[in-house]
Amino acid sequence: MTEGRSLIWVMLGGALGASARYLVGGWALRRFGVTFPWGTFLINISGCLLLGFFAGVRGEGRWAVPTFLTPGFGIGFLGAYTTFSTFAVETVNLLELRSVVLAAAYVGGSVAVGVLAAGVGTLLGRQV
Repeated sequence: MTEGRSLIWVMLGGALGASARYLVGGWALRRFGVTFPWGTFLINISGCLLLGFFAGVRGEGRWAVPTFLTPGFGIGFLGAYTTFSTFAVETVNLLELRSVVLAAAYVGGSVAVGVLAAGVGTLLGRQV
């Protein structure tokens, strides 16, 4: 695939990923409120799971994954969907509010559950 085509798939995936992030974040805000950044947390964990699954499927070679999916889904969609920079700023905001316990829970939970989700996604992808 040419670089130009890959870029088009990245742009399309990015538009869809950003839209999904907006919708999931809004849903979480309405559902859970503002006490804890659940939207970003859920987006990051589900993004880890999806990327892990994608890596597992591609790594095992059991599915013929179209070449456009790597840049379109992996870089475009998930790159726009996951929100690590927002995660970092929200952690700083919690610390500025002196919510050290919530900040630690957010960082620890995001890293631990994110790595676990990526591992589960990889295992699931290998089973398909």
